[in-house]
Amino acid sequence: MERWLNSIYVPIIKRAIDVILSLLILFFTLPFFVMIALLIRIAMGKPVFFRQLRPGRHGRIFRMIKFRTMSEKRDGHGMLLADGERLTGIGRFLRRTSLDELPELLNVLKGEMSLVGPRPLLVQYLERYSRDQARRHEVKPGVTGWAQVNGRNALTWESRFDLDVWYVDHISFVLDGRILLKTVATVFTCQGINHAGQATMAEFMGTEQSVEPTSVASAGAVT
Repeated sequence: MERWLNSIYVPIIKRAIDVILSLLILFFTLPFFVMIALLIRIAMGKPVFFRQLRPGRHGRIFRMIKFRTMSEKRDGHGMLLADGERLTGIGRFLRRTSLDELPELLNVLKGEMSLVGPRPLLVQYLERYSRDQARRHEVKPGVTGWAQVNGRNALTWESRFDLDVWYVDHISFVLDGRILLKTVATVFTCQGINHAGQATMAEFMGTEQSVEPTSVASAGAVT
């Protein structure tokens, strides 16, 4: 029974759960959604949302949307300051509580993301993955994932990718349920928000054996 359920889980059940839960969460958090948007508008001005191109399933590019957490402060030469210097007070709170990721539910409803899956990272990382690491793009990226509930940004890149690939190989209804439940606990305990001594995760510079940029399907397509 479990094997049969898993065979239809990803194409049918997982998508249905994504839509239903996303709509419910957005409905019950709508007052917080509006309040956060107003606070960001007052504290940092426009824009309220942070939009960035990210690779989805098979490397297909989409625009991920989050609440903005950083200012546009620049140095005397017009260059943006380091992330830690631009991260605002409200931005730290949003990241600590993961509320900055609430708008990603809109990406889930559009079918670009799933509630559970490997986190969507930067487009330039596509050509830096090893062949095994690139397998994280065999499924839709998620708002939360196996790596997020097992260390989040406190993990090394290699450990994070190992967990992502493990998820790809073991995806199931039961596993996604476990991850969603653990996500709630992780958010409330604020675990693994920052990498050691840094405001944000350090850039992934690649491994010795990386894949060719063209090996990831539709890497240049924008949806």
